[in-house]
Amino acid sequence: MSYTQLAISAVVIAATFDLYLFNTRLLKRRVFWTSYAIILGFQLLTNWWLTSRNIVMYSPDAIIGFRIASAPFEDLLFGFALVLGVLSNWIRLDASHKRR
Repeated sequence: MSYTQLAISAVVIAATFDLYLFNTRLLKRRVFWTSYAIILGFQLLTNWWLTSRNIVMYSPDAIIGFRIASAPFEDLLFGFALVLGVLSNWIRLDASHKRR
């Protein structure tokens, strides 16, 4: 499985957990998109720093080749999936803790 396929799968899984399994529906909230915009700026800065200095390198065969701030587009997909997954899980765990 390529990095592109893994990144797309991660987004689909995170969105499924958010919208259907955890029912947190962050993707439908403006506060999530505002928060993600802030995180995205820092992610791009970090990705640029790591990839432009060859600290992190990617096989050209594993990515689609489109880069933003020197990092593969797939990094943005993975970052999005990680942020959505962590926040959805955090809300779910907080809600289950409050029910006790």
